[in-house]
Amino acid sequence: MKTVAFIFARSGSKGLPKKNTKLLAGKPLIAYSIEHALSVKRIERVIVSTDSDEIAQIASNFGAEIPYLRPIELALDDTPEILAWKHGLEFLQATSGSLPEVMVSLPPTAPLRSREDIENCLDEFYKKEADVVITVTDAHRNPYFNMVKTNVDGNVNLVNHTDSTITRRQDAPQIYDVTTLCYVARPEFVMKHNSIFEGRVKAVHVPVERSIDIDSLLDFEIAEFLLNKQRDFS
Repeated sequence: MKTVAFIFARSGSKGLPKKNTKLLAGKPLIAYSIEHALSVKRIERVIVSTDSDEIAQIASNFGAEIPYLRPIELALDDTPEILAWKHGLEFLQATSGSLPEVMVSLPPTAPLRSREDIENCLDEFYKKEADVVITVTDAHRNPYFNMVKTNVDGNVNLVNHTDSTITRRQDAPQIYDVTTLCYVARPEFVMKHNSIFEGRVKAVHVPVERSIDIDSLLDFEIAEFLLNKQRDFS
């Protein structure tokens, strides 16, 4: 096995109940990530890791493998996702005798990603300078300029202070939002660490219109609007 893509999709969701199976522009949300993974020739296997029989059936209908159901304790609200990553890799190691060379994670909450985004992440990873490649987009707010926190005395102040006063957004250090479009990781690194930021992390920039991460009904409605708009112009 060279490159394996995982889609980690648990059944519990507080912000938008049953979001992974909710119909988005006519298809279950999880279907978009499966189709994206299947469209990349360098990806040899597409595996959905879930604790839900319903999600597993839908994923199978769209062409993904569901070789195991994830244990409930690895699908809780407070379960670090890297534990699900480790579990998936442990399954592959136990059933095939080795880890894949490359692990890709495509969260189901990013239906607006493109195949090019995934390809760009793989290209960055193959430069051999990273343990993990993530995707980022331009931040809407900057902690050096227009993000504040409440102090003990009840007053607010900038999240990050600098020695010089920053009066224009353009003068603040460039900040990015981490997006959930794609993660590419070295499996050996994942197995030995508990955070992706413990290693060498590189980033691929994606435009904001493809970076939406569905966590609420508003996110879902925005994504549906953008998808329908794309179809209108296609």
